[in-house]
Amino acid sequence: MAGSVAAVGIAGLSAVLAAGLVGVAGAAVQAQRVAGAADAAALAAADAASGAVTGSPCARAEEVAAASALTLADCRLDDLIATVTVTGRFAGFPVTASARAGPPPDADS
Repeated sequence: MAGSVAAVGIAGLSAVLAAGLVGVAGAAVQAQRVAGAADAAALAAADAASGAVTGSPCARAEEVAAASALTLADCRLDDLIATVTVTGRFAGFPVTASARAGPPPDADS
């Protein structure tokens, strides 16, 4: 009888730990998804700022974020350098990532 109780306890503990690991893995996946969308949005904004593509830089960044079902929280331009912040949600909690893109720095600097 004592062995049966221990086996049930171990099985229950294993189920709780597995559920926790699934939650952590899901959060990590969402964080990487938001970070990738922030990178893409920053690149789109920098391309628009440089004239490589048409349109407003921040509007382009917003389109890219929306394509991933995320929200553009902030978009700033400093000459040709775009800095964006993208947000999403996971299990009711906000997930935010920022990215910067622009031309490479001068070799003389």
